[in-house]
Amino acid sequence: MQISAVRDAIADAARAVVLPSSAGKLTCTGYTPDAVSEPHFFCGEVSIDFDKAFGRALDEAEVTCRVLVGRGDDRTAQKTLDALLSGSGPASLKTAIEAARGAPGEAALGGLADDLHVMRVQGYRWYEHQGTTYVGAELVIKVIGDGRT
Repeated sequence: MQISAVRDAIADAARAVVLPSSAGKLTCTGYTPDAVSEPHFFCGEVSIDFDKAFGRALDEAEVTCRVLVGRGDDRTAQKTLDALLSGSGPASLKTAIEAARGAPGEAALGGLADDLHVMRVQGYRWYEHQGTTYVGAELVIKVIGDGRT
């Protein structure tokens, strides 16, 4: 798996969420940005377990992504974040990202991986990013794919 391409493809998939008009449009990057335009989703830390199958046939990566929402109004910001973290619905990051799995038998993320799964949400709290405080959370995504590419 080419990690940079996988991270970019996850960010592309996340762009499909539809937020209420009052929340603005979700901006997304496959990397940790210097500054964010809120609300913002980005791929952060990556851990990789190599050689899960013989002959480098399978690697397993966990990508920790963050979503940050501006806190102009704390209650509204948390409602927006809650919608993004929901398991379903038009604003659900889980739904948007897992749509990039492809149809049964197809490769995920446009051919970059064998499969992916949004495993959990964690760290729902206040985050400081470049001196600005946001309400946010992390999503942990498991991606499996060929270790020979």
